[in-house]
Amino acid sequence: MNDSPSDPPEPEPETGPEPGPGPDARDRRRARRSLAAVLLALFAALLAYRVLHAGHLEQTALFYVGIPAVIAITVVLTARPRTVTGLVMAAVTIGLALAGPLLGEGIVCLVFAAPLFYLVGLLIGVAADFARRRGTGALLAPLVLLTAIGGGEMAAPPRDGAVTVVRAASGAQVERALAAAPRFGPVESPFLRLGFPAPVLGEGTGLEVGALREITFTPRRSLGIGAVPEPRSMTLRVTERSPGRVTFSVVRDTTVARWLELKEAEFAWGDGRLALTMRYRRTFDPGWYFGPLQRYAVGEAAGYLAGTFAR
Repeated sequence: MNDSPSDPPEPEPETGPEPGPGPDARDRRRARRSLAAVLLALFAALLAYRVLHAGHLEQTALFYVGIPAVIAITVVLTARPRTVTGLVMAAVTIGLALAGPLLGEGIVCLVFAAPLFYLVGLLIGVAADFARRRGTGALLAPLVLLTAIGGGEMAAPPRDGAVTVVRAASGAQVERALAAAPRFGPVESPFLRLGFPAPVLGEGTGLEVGALREITFTPRRSLGIGAVPEPRSMTLRVTERSPGRVTFSVVRDTTVARWLELKEAEFAWGDGRLALTMRYRRTFDPGWYFGPLQRYAVGEAAGYLAGTFAR
């Protein structure tokens, strides 16, 4: 019997490496990691806020630079987005949006804090993206933070400041207006209308040393959930008096005392003009940021006050 040749076995299919997840799966994982990083960053920022607030450090550079840095560095260490900078900006934006309702901050605080928060987040995000492209890790972020906190304070303005404004005015009219109970008009400065307290009522007369003025301001309206308006007022006392000059010192202040410390307002009139000097002390850091901001605010307030008594 002739044996017929058997058919050759079929070749087994070649096996390669298991196919990896598709682009959609990778995008979903990246989105989940990014969301988790943002939530973790916001939780870390809230914890840092509670700690700094309990330690009465809410007016320091550690607060206004440290909290956005906590958000940014947490994102850097926990997320793997396409760009760290974009995710950091998103996390800072969400954090600022939640700060008012959750922490009871007012609109003025958020408006002034936002540029500093974005600046710190941007510096750390850009540094982290640069480090990732170079393969050097995220070690540049803490260096940027130290530079922002320490190096910037070397050029900070002094804490005590004074601003003088001059308005054309009749000396006799200025003296009569200062001796009477203050009467305030509408605030026209766009900067002061961002949410600063505006005077609505003034009580007290006289320019002799010891004479008092009680000024009532618009109430504080925070963005906190269920928050009620808080009354605000300022008490001033005449502490110096001479011909053509009077100085009012701040005795009590619940208006801007959380933001800066007003010391006194000195009025000097004569030769057809009124010169008003307002002295204050900066209480917020970093000084390179809040120093010019507070000086400008005091200048706008001095201009409004001088115009009130020069009219």
